[in-house]
Amino acid sequence: MKKIFFLILLFASVLFGQTRKLTLAESLEIGLKNSKDLKISNSKMISAGAQVTSATSQLLPQLGITASYMHLSNIPPFQVSLPIFPQPIQISPVILDNYNLKLTLQQPLFTGFRLLSLRSAAKSNYKASQLDYNSETNEVAYKIQNAFWNYYKAAQNDKVLTDNLQQINQHLSDTKNFLSNGLATQNDVLKLEVQYSSTKLQKIEADNNLDIARTVFNQAVGLPLESETEIETNAISTQKNSDNLNELIAEAKNNRSELKALNSRVEASQQGVRAAESTWFPSIYLIGDYYYSKPNQRIIPAVNKFKDTWDVGVSLSWSLWNWGNSSAQTTIAEQNKIQIETSLSQLKDAVEIEVYQNYLTFKRAYDKVNVAKLGVEQAEENYRMINEKYNTQVATSTDLIDSEVSLLQAKTNYNNALVDYEMAKVRLDKSIGRKIY
Repeated sequence: MKKIFFLILLFASVLFGQTRKLTLAESLEIGLKNSKDLKISNSKMISAGAQVTSATSQLLPQLGITASYMHLSNIPPFQVSLPIFPQPIQISPVILDNYNLKLTLQQPLFTGFRLLSLRSAAKSNYKASQLDYNSETNEVAYKIQNAFWNYYKAAQNDKVLTDNLQQINQHLSDTKNFLSNGLATQNDVLKLEVQYSSTKLQKIEADNNLDIARTVFNQAVGLPLESETEIETNAISTQKNSDNLNELIAEAKNNRSELKALNSRVEASQQGVRAAESTWFPSIYLIGDYYYSKPNQRIIPAVNKFKDTWDVGVSLSWSLWNWGNSSAQTTIAEQNKIQIETSLSQLKDAVEIEVYQNYLTFKRAYDKVNVAKLGVEQAEENYRMINEKYNTQVATSTDLIDSEVSLLQAKTNYNNALVDYEMAKVRLDKSIGRKIY
């Protein structure tokens, strides 16, 4: 009920152009629900499940019905003339209207293990499609989080520039007062005005980046591009990763859905080889037929009435020579198995290097946050000291501008480092195979 209410509020906010603030959890919920990639993956999973049903059905009795009606051309009746009888004796009358109804029941008894192998392969492929869906869900969640945090970064950098413009504007006002009192020069005012214009240009670029980030975020969660959305989140907290690299790699090899899916496809390819080899064996079926016909061809002489008959038997078919087709099909299945096994080995190598790279990136991201945080503290202290000196005309306007630029850069670096840290953590968890949604 809460989800329905939330979606109604979201729809109303989009409809009436109101700004809607979304948390990361809400963004993931909406984005996963609206994802077209997941709809495709889910469709593939349903299709694979239907393949299992189809393969299983081939092992069970198959019941079919055929019916026909035919009107025949008129011919003389079948008669026999005997010397002792003055008139010919009619053996079988001419029946011009023929009705036939046939029920056939067929049950495979032995197919060289082909049907069993095809069902096992279908089950393995269905399991692989389920794992693909899990992997795709994680991939979509990563895209949403990436868009979310890039939006957060753009918003924070835009806010830093807004604050910086307010500071410069205040200093410009103070400097004009100093000028009127003979405590500053016109050059000092011009320097601050140039700095204000330069920062204003940066603000325009930041506004544009913010609009682009919002658009990308809206698309990632499946909302109209022009939706007035904002994001809200708690302050990012950092924590050093104390996990052992080898343990993380081992966890990834055990957890990654892609590896599990490819393992299932290897199992399916093994069953594919077995199914191809089944052509070397005969196929045996139990067959039963029930006839309800007018006239019934098994009843002699023919009578113009519906009569029922039945038969039951065993059929055997065996391809003794097909010009190497059986051998070729087996070779194709074996080579397909080799290709999938090699792909699995390649994927394991790729996962190993991916985890290794993301682990190092996460460690460096943590270090960058600490360095950037220290840089902000130093820049703030430097700005405080220079500002006090400038107010007493001990420092020059150039010193003040330099301190403001340094503070702006330090805050921007810190915001970027925090977002980079958050995304590095998400990338590491994703590469290990952990759920990130």
